[in-house]
Amino acid sequence: MSEKVSAKVDAKKETKRILFGLIGAVIMAVNIKTFVRAGGLYPGGFNGVTLLFQTICDRFFDITVPFSPISLALNAIPAIISFKAIGKKFTVVTSCMIVATSILTDIVPAVPITEDILLISIFGGLINGAAISISLIGGTSTGGTDFIAIYFAEKKNKDVWNYILLGNAVVLIIAGFLFGWDKALYSIIFQYTSTQMIHLLYQNYKKVTLFVVTENAEAVYQAISEVTNHSATEFSATGMYSNEKRKMIYSVVSTVEAKMLTRKVMEADAHAFVNIVKTDTLLGRFYQENNY
Repeated sequence: MSEKVSAKVDAKKETKRILFGLIGAVIMAVNIKTFVRAGGLYPGGFNGVTLLFQTICDRFFDITVPFSPISLALNAIPAIISFKAIGKKFTVVTSCMIVATSILTDIVPAVPITEDILLISIFGGLINGAAISISLIGGTSTGGTDFIAIYFAEKKNKDVWNYILLGNAVVLIIAGFLFGWDKALYSIIFQYTSTQMIHLLYQNYKKVTLFVVTENAEAVYQAISEVTNHSATEFSATGMYSNEKRKMIYSVVSTVEAKMLTRKVMEADAHAFVNIVKTDTLLGRFYQENNY
């Protein structure tokens, strides 16, 4: 790839990163002012900690604290770690998104859509998860605990969103103890809905195992290599009904790659038999494209 083409690809990637990050920041800020604060919820992560701190200052000390300085202070340490461990461009753009979200949260007017706390919990969670997913798909994030999740996904190849959900329980216990357990329990619905939305929309780190029985093993392998940059393992096989010799290709790919790869495999061998199995645990060397 020439330097000119490479620069063009990089520019397109960074434009996408910034655009998706801005969209996520706007959605996150509007969601906080429209749903989260209207329901008195605590969304988890550093936004939840910030809102909890604001509420404590307001209720017990009669002090109104702006969202921005608290949020930025809490995100500072994870951002420094992310800069070193994940990627400079990713961290810089994410930091800009954190600033944008913080400022927008302070200036966007509060316009509650409904007073039904259950509807606020469910739809607020869905929108929150969508905002996080849009940012992640674009190659950035909304900051805070996203830094932690992406670090483990990149370095440890682990999905830790559910563990982060458990970690948020500490914030909810404090909120429940201080301000009533009803809001804390509704916040659990909010966070659970948000986490499931992320699992639905963002699938880059979900893995599947691909089994392909074929007569054209080399063409199938070339398709796997071109689409995913992964290698594969070839087994000799025999059809029990026909007693004909076949080859079975085994490979592990991401869920996103599997959709395109299945089409390519069938183009390489229209008579191939393809079986895709969900992979929960994977040990050993596995190529993971770094989008950060």
